[in-house]
Order: sequence, then C-alpha cells, then structure tokens
Amino acid sequence: MNLIQFIRITLIGFFMGVADLIPGVSGGTIAFVCGIYSRLLDGIKSFDFEAIRMIFRLDFKGLWQKIPFLFFIPLGLGLATAIFSLSKLLSHLFQEYPVQLWSFFFGLILGSIALLSRETWQWNIRDWFAFVISTTLTFLLVGLPVMNTPDSLPFLFLSGAIAICAMILPGISGSYLLVILGKYQLILDAISSKDFQTIGVFVAGIITGILSFVRVVSWLLHHYRRVTLITLTGIMTGALRTVWPWKETLTTRLNSKGEHVPLHQINILPDADPTLVWAGVLAILGAIVVVGMSRLGGDPKAAE
Repeated sequence: MNLIQFIRITLIGFFMGVADLIPGVSGGTIAFVCGIYSRLLDGIKSFDFEAIRMIFRLDFKGLWQKIPFLFFIPLGLGLATAIFSLSKLLSHLFQEYPVQLWSFFFGLILGSIALLSRETWQWNIRDWFAFVISTTLTFLLVGLPVMNTPDSLPFLFLSGAIAICAMILPGISGSYLLVILGKYQLILDAISSKDFQTIGVFVAGIITGILSFVRVVSWLLHHYRRVTLITLTGIMTGALRTVWPWKETLTTRLNSKGEHVPLHQINILPDADPTLVWAGVLAILGAIVVVGMSRLGGDPKAAE
C-alpha cells in the first residue's frame, strides 16, 4: 500500500467515524458508498478461530498474512480521529443548528440511495417487491417507541449483538436501536461507573454479533448481490425517517452528564421560513459530498 492509498482509506475511516457519531446515521452507509463494504465484511470475517489459534501459537507472520491489517490500520486511524476530534463539535452543532445539520445528513443519505440504486437499475417486479418490503420494515423499526426491556445479562448480550448488526448494515444506526431497546443509557452509565461486568457482557454480544452477522451479509452479497443491494437500498430509504430534519420532542432522558436530551421524537412538517432555504441548500450539499466520497474508494484491489 502506498501513501495515497493509505490516506484514502484513512479518509474513509474518518467519514465513517463522523457517521457513527450521529444518531440515526450508520458508518456502514459510508463504507458502502466509498466502495469498501465488501472488503470490510471480508476483513472482519478473517477474525475467526484459526486467527485465535495463530495468536496462541505466536504465529504472527501467518496472522499478518491472514488478516488485512494494512486495510484496518488506516481505517481505524480515521475512525478514532473523527470520534475523538469531532464529538464535542457535533454535539455543539446539534444543540445550536439541529435542522441544518440533519438536513445535511438527509441529503447525504439521499445521495447514497441514488448511487446505490444506479448499480442495480433497471428493476423488475421482484426487485420492487424487495425494495418496498425492506423500506417499510425499516421505516416501522426506526419509529418504534422505547421498549421496557429487562436488564438481565442475557438480554444485554443480545442487545450488543443486535446493535452491532445494525451498525454493519448501511442506513441503520446501532446506537439508535440501543435507545429503542432501552439499553443506551444503561451502557453509558456502565462505562461512566466502570461496571466491567456489564461492559464485558455487552462487548461479548458485540463480538458474537459481528463475527456471525458479517458472514450472512457477505454470503448474500456474493451469491445474491443484486437483490441484496436492492434490499440495502430499501433499508437506507426507510431509515430516512430517523434523519428527517424537523422533529418535535415528546420525551427526554438524562445523558451521562446529567443533561436532558431528546428520547422520543416525531417528525413534523417545516415552517416556511429562511431555515427552510438553508435546509434545502445543505441537503443538496450533502448529496454532492457523498458523490465526492464515492470516488474515495478507488480500485477495490488497489489497497490490498
């Protein structure tokens, strides 16, 4: 991998990190738009029992050849940079300019849908059926109210697995599903209080979910690529419900800092004011940005 390829993958990781900081936006969307989604799935799949045996045998040369570290190192660097450098800025922007910021991400996802649809067009009746079903189910899923779920360790394990599966899929936010499952605040509190038992069970669910679910998605992409892409397009379309810029807050929750933040919101129609114009401009800008990001992936083989 040369320097240009390293920078390209780092930038993609950075944009994925930015997306994962936004409730309702998935880093998987960015990975897909930038053309590294299949590589990401295949790379995660390489972390298997054989890799664990190599670690115990101290076979680091074999481990280096098996796992695409030259892909994961710049990707992780970009992710970490975004998370640690932009979390406070994005939090401030959400408080001061929520409509404008949501409009930008709404346009970003719209552009992603257009790019993804272009890969599979023209659609037949079966394609439209897959699109409508996946759109409808996702639309209903992200609109579910917060559930009253048990705080038992088995359910916490399941919550971790569900959340990471959502993060892998383009369009669905894992953190948003944790809110729906009623476990978002519990995880934040566990991290804040260093409750290692809760954190450990949750992380175990994440590891189990990611190592199993990526194999399912990867298999579908390799064997039923067209219908899988169309289904993913539907998932992203249904998930637009979560990034609609104009919302009314019905209930709030206390975050780890003791601040009241929105918990349950409903989408409303915008008022005809200057904010609407800015929202339209930023939505268009978001679509333009995602087209630019789609060129970051380059040749899929280039960075191998």
